[in-house]
Amino acid sequence: MENFDVAVIGSGPGGYVAAIRCAQLGFKTVIIEKYNTLGGTCLNVGCIPSKALLDSSEHYFNAVNKFGEHGIKVKDIKADMEQMIKRKAQVVKQTCDGISFLMKKNKITVMTGHATFVDAKQLDVVDASGKSNRIGATNFIIATGSKPSSLPGIEIDKKRIITSTEALELKTIPNHLVVIGGGVIGLELGSVYARLGAKVTVIEYMNAIIPTMDRALGKELQKVLSKEGFTFLLGHKVQSVKSSAKQVEVVAESSNGEKVNITGDYCLVSVGRKPYTENLGLDKAGVAIDERGRIVTDEKLQTNVPGIYAIGDVIKGAMLAHKAEEEGVFVAEQLAGQQPHINYRLIPGVVYTWPEVASVGYTEEELKESGTKYKTGNFPFKASGRARASMDTDGFVKVLADSDTDEILGVHIIGPRAADMIAEAVVAMEYRASAEDIARICHAHPTFTESFKEACLAATANRAIHI
Repeated sequence: MENFDVAVIGSGPGGYVAAIRCAQLGFKTVIIEKYNTLGGTCLNVGCIPSKALLDSSEHYFNAVNKFGEHGIKVKDIKADMEQMIKRKAQVVKQTCDGISFLMKKNKITVMTGHATFVDAKQLDVVDASGKSNRIGATNFIIATGSKPSSLPGIEIDKKRIITSTEALELKTIPNHLVVIGGGVIGLELGSVYARLGAKVTVIEYMNAIIPTMDRALGKELQKVLSKEGFTFLLGHKVQSVKSSAKQVEVVAESSNGEKVNITGDYCLVSVGRKPYTENLGLDKAGVAIDERGRIVTDEKLQTNVPGIYAIGDVIKGAMLAHKAEEEGVFVAEQLAGQQPHINYRLIPGVVYTWPEVASVGYTEEELKESGTKYKTGNFPFKASGRARASMDTDGFVKVLADSDTDEILGVHIIGPRAADMIAEAVVAMEYRASAEDIARICHAHPTFTESFKEACLAATANRAIHI
């Protein structure tokens, strides 16, 4: 039996980053992955392939709707779904191959198979052929991620009633895609097919889309997506979903009891994800889980069993790849006796629609609820020269700052390149900058980031220049 300093279970963003950092710090490290490819959900059936399709569909949409205004004349524009899927697969392969290279570079042992705890210090790893290998480790990092959830009474057949995994592999463009859930995944994948010409109906139980983000973002995004052909049924509870060979029928009920029947080609069930903690032998190791199936950890991300840690989607908090990565580094550096830090309040959230949506810090609703005195600065992209130049004038930057100290408490952006722009806000808030600090920093012109500066000026004595 081979022994390691650290055994990482799962090779998603949290797992592989944890393994690399452990190896960099001199630990003999093994990473165990049950599938034949490294990278987990994010690289194989999540963040990376969805962004590849989002990018392809955006190019198509612009070619059809915007090229003419730019003075670019094209004829017979067609969406080649087969080629889009092929390109997506190439992107995924290149990215996963990159992870394999990093494992070799950092001399990390890679084992393929399903890992289960024998006890608190040993794992059995069973490969596809049924062969079992036992390994021991001083420390374990559980990074097994999550899988799509469903609703009671809805059977996901993976043919007409599908999850995000199947939605990334459709061979033809649907005539009508019904999306259950107005969160990030549903809206991103809905955007892909709406841009390619599909009718998209989103059914959301809450009265707003992206309900966990600042409500102003959801309102603006709904307005923009409606212009692209989305239909939204908010405040509706799904009663049933039935499929036949060629279609699905969804029955939903509004808050006042009115029933709605929706017929489509596919129904994408996008109601969140649940932690993957089954069949890991956690009971044999004595690891505690909560009522939602998440592994319970302390402030050091250690479970109730010394030497066993958990990160990413299997523990509490937002299910975000970059959160898992930070946690992987956090655990590795702790094991090396360092003092790392994570500020969970400053982990940004992003929706990769177009316009993009990005958010960090407190929402306005949270500040109101806590009784915090705050001031607001807003700047619309329609007032940005750079946004006008690229015909990306939807959306705004919203800055929330403390009324007394002017410290930035939250930044919420919907607009072009919001996913990249939010990084400046994260840096500012990490260093506890005031709105005036950002307002006094020179931003290049013309750029989208000037809009962040203007919103900070608006939050500082209402002195934005360009509105």
